[in-house]
Amino acid sequence: MRIEAQQRQNLLILFATGLLFWSSLASMLPTLPPYIEDVGGTKQQVGIVMGSFAIGLLFFRPILGQLADHKSRKLVVIIGTVVAAIAPLGYLVVHSIGLLMALRIFHGISIAAFTTGYLALVTDLSPVNQRGELIGYMSLVTPIGMALGPAVGGLVQAGAGYAPLFLFAAGLGLLGTIFAQQVSEPEIARVSGSKTDPLSLKVLWQLLVSPRLRIPALVLLLVGLAVGSLTTFIALFIRETGLNFNAGWFFTTAAIASFTMRLVVGRASDRYGRGLFITGSLVCYGVSMLMIAGAKSPQGFLLAGILEGAGAGTLMPMMVTLISDRATPSERGQVFAVSISGLDLGIAIAGPVFGSIANQVGYEGIFSLTAALTFLALIIFITQSSKDVSHSLRFATGRAGDIYALRHLSKP
Repeated sequence: MRIEAQQRQNLLILFATGLLFWSSLASMLPTLPPYIEDVGGTKQQVGIVMGSFAIGLLFFRPILGQLADHKSRKLVVIIGTVVAAIAPLGYLVVHSIGLLMALRIFHGISIAAFTTGYLALVTDLSPVNQRGELIGYMSLVTPIGMALGPAVGGLVQAGAGYAPLFLFAAGLGLLGTIFAQQVSEPEIARVSGSKTDPLSLKVLWQLLVSPRLRIPALVLLLVGLAVGSLTTFIALFIRETGLNFNAGWFFTTAAIASFTMRLVVGRASDRYGRGLFITGSLVCYGVSMLMIAGAKSPQGFLLAGILEGAGAGTLMPMMVTLISDRATPSERGQVFAVSISGLDLGIAIAGPVFGSIANQVGYEGIFSLTAALTFLALIIFITQSSKDVSHSLRFATGRAGDIYALRHLSKP
């Protein structure tokens, strides 16, 4: 079944919105840790401030997921782009560590809202037999934005300073808001009744610990520790080495690799299953963390970036598709919110936890530890992703289907 013209138009508008959103966030990514350090932050404070971003994710994603199911996916997307437009302006006037933490928490709401609404909308607009392919294509907004944002943002900051960079990021967020308003949201069966009380923590916990979601959430938690460490410490690590190498190029290289993988893995997973690709992505993540820990040259960091990007470009669309397979249309917002909270939590605690030991173990030690955690995620996935170890091994190596998939309940 092919997508209709109206669906295609909505997907294209949504894609453009995503490009603007991720470019806004990514434009500041390699600059913020040095900026925090320049205003007087210690290594630990840099970790705390950067990690505060994920606090906004953790606290608001479940609420926004339920809002997407009960009210509107489009509304949640717009909330994300509006916050992305407002938050960068705060960096123009905020210079204390405490206020920077508060601003980062607010900024985190942008991803909590945008990714939840975006993923639910993409799934709503995707025929079930093309779900992996379309989610793979639509997830390209992340690597493209992550490729363009740091490169352009780094040039703006180097040539004009921090203030023009923050204004540039805010402008991209505003454009994203304008595009988001043009999306026509498809009709779906909305959640109603006391069983899905939007303020019920019990319902959220039941979703999180259910067999279909707990392993994806746990794997994302461990990967989140690696992602949080990477975004917090890679620029500082590169600066400490004394290499003449802009950290923005690491993120750009990773984004190009991520883009390349997303072009192919979505369609392939519709044929061969999700498990095989998730396994491969975790291997790439673990090896990339080890390579970062031992990197002594720009080439070493770039090669590690390629592997990290390949891992990210495979893991995230595959996890999103896996979770989509395991969710009914009426609960997609909440299921995405709860499952991806594992990633949020990992990102949130990575900076403070590893920042607190940075002076003792160094940046090399931090990335060695995150490599070990990523390989732990691999072991958990290949042994626990299905109903028992035997089925899990077969699913994780592409030799069996996903027993938790609910495709027969989904409609294109």
